Amino acid sequence: MKIDIIYEDDDLVIVNKPSGILVIPDRFDNDLPSLNRILETRYGCHMYVVHRLDRGTSGVICFAKNEETHKYMSALFQEHQVEKYYMGLVGGRLIPESGTIESAIIAHPTKKGKMITAKKGKASKTDYEAVEQWPLYSLVRFRIYTGRTHQIRVHMQSIGHPIACDELYGDGQPFMLSTIKKKYNVAKDAEERPLMDRLALHASKLVFTNAAGKEIVAEAPLPKDIAACVNQLNKWSKAV
Repeated sequence: MKIDIIYEDDDLVIVNKPSGILVIPDRFDNDLPSLNRILETRYGCHMYVVHRLDRGTSGVICFAKNEETHKYMSALFQEHQVEKYYMGLVGGRLIPESGTIESAIIAHPTKKGKMITAKKGKASKTDYEAVEQWPLYSLVRFRIYTGRTHQIRVHMQSIGHPIACDELYGDGQPFMLSTIKKKYNVAKDAEERPLMDRLALHASKLVFTNAAGKEIVAEAPLPKDIAACVNQLNKWSKAV
């Protein structure tokens, strides 16, 4: 698998993770490909996982090449000294167009692997701002100050705007052109293919200071599938 390297030095490698690939091996299916194993094969050494992204999420993710750097970077993330930005498509129009969500997050009491907002949960903070809006969708920029499991997904569901195509916190429906294009006609005996059928969330930027005191800004552009949906929304949906 070809991996897009965003930044690299003697201690770090930052890549643009494709959607659909695991960051670390699955505990129950060890044969599934994972990003850290791909990188270990490429570099011929152990790669230390600094932080995580959900399997469906694409974008910027950082790995350390040695234990010392792993400890340093892990401390930065734990102490909230890394700026973390995301882009995503959400359902509906945001009113107001920007805001901050600080609802605490905790594991769902009965549904394994799912999170919910609850007063007794861990403190969580997400800034959001609509970049573009249409009647059925909004393209939103996020900044998260904490790193709770599924944080953006849980927070956006909590205000009634789940991430598009999210099977766990939304309706899981794929993004179809027929949904936004009036009088859409699929060719006879053909089946419409979705423009996107994965979690519409992308880690767009990380900003931090490395151990040598240098500011690192690692960015990944909007991926082709989300960009294609935005293009079609601009073409067929009346912007608001």
